[in-house]
Amino acid sequence: MTRILTLDGSRIHDLASFYDEVNRVFMTGVDWQLGHSLDALDDMLYGGYGALDGDAPVTLVWTDFAHSRDALGIDATRAWLQDKLDTPGRYDKARIRRDLDALEAGSGPTFFDLVLEIIAAHPNITLETR
Repeated sequence: MTRILTLDGSRIHDLASFYDEVNRVFMTGVDWQLGHSLDALDDMLYGGYGALDGDAPVTLVWTDFAHSRDALGIDATRAWLQDKLDTPGRYDKARIRRDLDALEAGSGPTFFDLVLEIIAAHPNITLETR
């Protein structure tokens, strides 16, 4: 049986509210929250806790998809990458600078694009956008 989960895109205004919405939808029944990390998001989508049960099929309905795309687009991605550049000793600054340059040139992915790539890498999750 396919489980249906719904991300409410109208609740997403920036990266922090994106993770708030992910936690609201996926982290039910657990006493901790997913950290603000794409790696953590990817790991969580493998399942085993919260709303996901292993590799059982899931339909993820993402409402107000266009609003979310805008909220997690170029401006949010620029701020996210700049924050990484401003954090000493934690990230590969040369790679982050290349990512930022690619974003500014129109050839790099936005945070939203990266989230979609992560979701697409999980064959048990079918994304429906509205």
